[in-house]
Amino acid sequence: MAMTNADVLVGRQDEIRRLDALLTSVRAGKGSALVLRGEAGIGKSTLLRHLQDTATGLLVLSASGAEFETELPFAVLHQLLAPVAGRSDALPARHREALDIAFGRAKGALDPFMVGVASLGLLAESACERPLVCVIDDAQWLDQASAKAVAFLARRIAAEPIAMVLAVREPSRLPALEALPRHSLQGLRETEARALLARAVRAPLDERVRDRILSEARGNPLALLELPRTSGLAGMAGGYVQPDSVPCVIEQSFRSRLELLPPTARLLVTLAAADPIGDPALLWRAAETLGIDEGTAAQTAGLVEFGTRVRFGHPLARSAAYRAAAPEERRRAHGALATATDPVTDPDRRAWHRAQACAGPDAHVAAELEASAARALDRGGVAAAAAFLERSAALTVSPARRTERVLAAAEAKLSAGDFDTSADLVNTVVTDDSGKAAQADLLRGRLSFVRRRGGESPTTYLLRAATRLERTDPCRSRECYLDAVEMGLLLGGLDQVVEAIGVAPPLTEPDATVAVLTGLASLVGKGHEAAGEVLRSVIDDTGNHVWSKRPSLGFMLAAELWNFDAMCGIAGLAVAAGRAFGSFHALPIGLAMHATAAVHRGDFGAAMELISEEEAIADATGAAPLIYPRLHLAALRGRREEAVALFASVDQRMTLSTPWATAVLNNGLADYPAAMKAAQRAVDHGAITTTGLALPELIEAATRCGERDVAAGALASLQERARAGRHPWGLGVAAYSRALVSDDEASYCEAVALLDDSALVVYRSRAQLLYGEWLRRRGRRRDARATLRQAHETLAGLGMSAFAERAACELRATGEQVRSRTPQATEQLTVQEVHIARLVAEGATSKEVAARLFLSPRTVDAHLRNIFRKLGLTSRRQLRGLAELC
Repeated sequence: MAMTNADVLVGRQDEIRRLDALLTSVRAGKGSALVLRGEAGIGKSTLLRHLQDTATGLLVLSASGAEFETELPFAVLHQLLAPVAGRSDALPARHREALDIAFGRAKGALDPFMVGVASLGLLAESACERPLVCVIDDAQWLDQASAKAVAFLARRIAAEPIAMVLAVREPSRLPALEALPRHSLQGLRETEARALLARAVRAPLDERVRDRILSEARGNPLALLELPRTSGLAGMAGGYVQPDSVPCVIEQSFRSRLELLPPTARLLVTLAAADPIGDPALLWRAAETLGIDEGTAAQTAGLVEFGTRVRFGHPLARSAAYRAAAPEERRRAHGALATATDPVTDPDRRAWHRAQACAGPDAHVAAELEASAARALDRGGVAAAAAFLERSAALTVSPARRTERVLAAAEAKLSAGDFDTSADLVNTVVTDDSGKAAQADLLRGRLSFVRRRGGESPTTYLLRAATRLERTDPCRSRECYLDAVEMGLLLGGLDQVVEAIGVAPPLTEPDATVAVLTGLASLVGKGHEAAGEVLRSVIDDTGNHVWSKRPSLGFMLAAELWNFDAMCGIAGLAVAAGRAFGSFHALPIGLAMHATAAVHRGDFGAAMELISEEEAIADATGAAPLIYPRLHLAALRGRREEAVALFASVDQRMTLSTPWATAVLNNGLADYPAAMKAAQRAVDHGAITTTGLALPELIEAATRCGERDVAAGALASLQERARAGRHPWGLGVAAYSRALVSDDEASYCEAVALLDDSALVVYRSRAQLLYGEWLRRRGRRRDARATLRQAHETLAGLGMSAFAERAACELRATGEQVRSRTPQATEQLTVQEVHIARLVAEGATSKEVAARLFLSPRTVDAHLRNIFRKLGLTSRRQLRGLAELC
């Protein structure tokens, strides 16, 4: 008698209760996701079948990953959404277009995260009729694009009547799934294992045989079922089976069953294993070319099911069948599938099958694979492009062409995060072509940076590439030097870069690139004033090609010379470019820079909105958010507990902003010893940007601590930077810092005048605070009150709590009563809530906000309910009238 699903669920009561609770929750309108993890055969697929069987009244969508389909972008997502694709008419046009491009139905530039939003919208539309359950088996074989999309969906269904359950074999190769809620399946207890074995083997079983099976299976349900088939009960009793890992034992069982099939039936099973789609029409077309008729299917019963889809009894059966086939049989199967695949509607899968059918190099197939790689990149399939290119290189006859394809494959592997394979590919490159050798060095530099392993530094590789190109391509050589400069700023080693720049042959036609390199060489070798003339002109030209390619470098140099206008200009252009090109690599960098600039001009609401958008992109892409704008915001807002908690959470090796932020916070709190210690640490590091910004903090803290020599030394360095930049921001900050050291009233007045610009209000109010403190200490209470009152009102209005309280304390010391500031309504909101509130206040609908922040409309509405509750509002119209959001 065949075993039922209930039979093999022995010992899984806890898991069943968890899945039943998930169904109860989704029926009540609350979504959730769960990843079932465990070794092969542990029962994940059986639990998924139980979930589908018990999801009565719900819409169930199912899909499964396949080992041989991991290179095709969005393959599993397409499989999952296919049953509800007809509902896409309800989606916005941009969302429909994104899905069409992702699934190969249309051409165009792919926005992978618009695909995520569109998929969420499609599922949400489908769940309007009845709650929805998404089931994905063998998720460890998800293609990268589908994995990211599925993880994106799983994190955003809490407000929707959607449940998502994935089964993943351990260990998993997909970082995108690691952050999802998980449950790890363990082996059955001995009593449960004995019960399952008794149900599987109805005949009397010798005790020694039973013990051997239990020992070998180690609580794995599928092993308990398959081990008796591996060599028969007599073989088990005789002890002839050698202990092995459970998956190997299970796979061997399937192999043993395959060996009993006639050759034609084995070839049909190999054909089914080589085709991950499971399309019976395609399979039988391919079978016909091999002379296999449909009657052969009956001979494969128990291994493969040929129905509306071609399915193996277990995922391990597919891999066992494929690996058990001889290489010639596998090539025949792939050749037949290539012949049966439509070259117009599915050229990439056809090219892939043709490549697997090759026994040696083939220039035509290699060219087809290269074309497939280009199409895969258009669809966002970097991993697929890398696989196509790697196979294309292996099939290429021409050494020069093979080198080009190897380098292209290495770059694609690097972009896909497969660093080890990328490094292995680069290490095979041996060429006399200086351009290709330089490209290899550039890849080695990038790999050295992302892998952070021993050996030569990334900067060394970049300089080597620059040197190789000096004679053949001097312009590209200078670009490599700029890359080395950026790397030197991030990792250190800038002196080495500048030394190399100094001995490089000059370009006959200097441009912005040369100006930046020349200016940096002067900056490092001769100081800020020597570099000022050259750098000022190129920094003021915020739209030049250097900053468009390397906005971070321009932003850092602008901050180093205290040029606030250039900082804002470069950040704004970076955001605009990131949006225009849909780059989810460049846009977060632009948003972070723009947020930092907004913090320093006192527009904390705009900064929070920008930070929220950057964090939304980071969450959608699975990247770590850029922390430094949050550090700048926390430092100037001055809320001790909030700031200290944030600073403590930051890995000090990953950002140089933390010591500066700590110094600002403690200066605001009037804890000058702590501020001095932190500022000194930032200055001692010597990093561009943070050193310059830390100097006025060090001067303020040192003068309050009586360390005049320390303050005087820092002032000399600050004034050199300010003179080099010649911008009111730097000159004004230098003026009030000079006043602190010299007790010169004229310098305070000069600072206030220089900083009399709405964009510099943060620093003007700090100058007024320092001037007011100086006046009070001189006994000039009336003058002090007027100046401190201005400082207090501005600082309180900006939300700079610590500095505002410091001004309030000074005002009280003059005898003036200070009213407690009424907190702004938005101070009760999270960063994301501020962003949503501002967007809605500007008139955006829930759907528009959802698309902007990669959320579902229901999630946006849930956030709005929280916002209304916190602010005591009842409508969007009231939100639009809130002054703090305007």
